[in-house]
Amino acid sequence: MSESHPEQPYLELMRRIWSEGDERMDRTGVGTRSVFGAMLRFDLADGAMPLVTTKRVYWKTATRELLWFLTGNTNIRPLMLQGVKIWNEWPHARYVAETGDPVPLEDFVQRIADDEAFAARWGDLGPVYGKQWVNWPTYEAQSDGSYRPGPGINQVAEVVESLRSNPGSRRHIIEGWNVAELDAMALPPCHKTYQFHVAGDRLNCLLYQRSCDVALGLPFNLWSAALLTRMIAQQVGLEPGELIWTGGDTHLYLNHEALIDEQLSREPQGRPRLEIMRRPPSIFDYAIEDFVVHDYTPHAPIKAPVAV
Repeated sequence: MSESHPEQPYLELMRRIWSEGDERMDRTGVGTRSVFGAMLRFDLADGAMPLVTTKRVYWKTATRELLWFLTGNTNIRPLMLQGVKIWNEWPHARYVAETGDPVPLEDFVQRIADDEAFAARWGDLGPVYGKQWVNWPTYEAQSDGSYRPGPGINQVAEVVESLRSNPGSRRHIIEGWNVAELDAMALPPCHKTYQFHVAGDRLNCLLYQRSCDVALGLPFNLWSAALLTRMIAQQVGLEPGELIWTGGDTHLYLNHEALIDEQLSREPQGRPRLEIMRRPPSIFDYAIEDFVVHDYTPHAPIKAPVAV
């Protein structure tokens, strides 16, 4: 395995967690091996992307999820109608728990597709990522001492504007961890804090992720963070710089052993590059057709269960 391949640090992190991580029970009841305070760095120059090659990563699925975040929508129906299934288990589990109806996941999802009213009631995830990114709630004090909702804050738009007008600022941050609304979310944000930094003509991004499923989640998270960085860089007239990823509880699930063994037996191949085909009017106007990946020749997919 080439030491210089940019995927190598990801594989070494996986190997270290599996061999040295602290084994513990977790919220899902599945159990994990975990390390704390991991870091990965990726240079995004010349179109390079941290797209894992030792198994196929469905980068279009991850891209559609990111574009969905930027709409502020929190209902799974728009994703599901595009064939994106990554959020389906959470509303399904809530439906079964609250109604006692043991409907199979496939039937539940089909009903979300067919019945808009049902989707409105059971397909919403609460105020997850997109809501916080583009419509962070505010409250205005009233003369009687009460508060009423104020205008939402579009953090993404504000970061884009601050990068243009004040690139040296240390406040280019998109935050998802809204303490007041955590209990209303299907899942509190894992990739929670994005900070951007301008060095010369390059835009860097540091992502802090409080909880990270390295086998299934991290390949998506790396792609999405790098893609968001490249989109913002294009919008503000900068070159993509470095993506620095940091993980809090960085773990592998105990029931992913077959995936881990298989993936660590493979060697990275190729160096994927992203081409953005146009520069839309704003960060909110990108479409899936705007992104083309070159030189992606991954190994076969590896399936593993999702812990809910």
